[in-house]
Amino acid sequence: METYGGIIQVVLYAMQIACAIIALQARDLLVALAMLTIFSYLSALLMLAMGAVDVAFTEAVVGAGITGVYFVLALYKTSRRTQA
Repeated sequence: METYGGIIQVVLYAMQIACAIIALQARDLLVALAMLTIFSYLSALLMLAMGAVDVAFTEAVVGAGITGVYFVLALYKTSRRTQA
């Protein structure tokens, strides 16, 4: 049964890397914001898979929840697209 936990962690790491690459390559800042929020949720799931429930809960609330709302508010005060 221990191998399933390792497989889940590797899949979550791979999904985090994919989200980070998409966030870096995105021209639309709302897409980058969504990818960073998904990255935070994946971090929370990874901590949950490792057994750190308290860290996972904090990451979900602060990292994805509150920070995501602040980023959305800041995004709508600025321009949505990058200059390129």
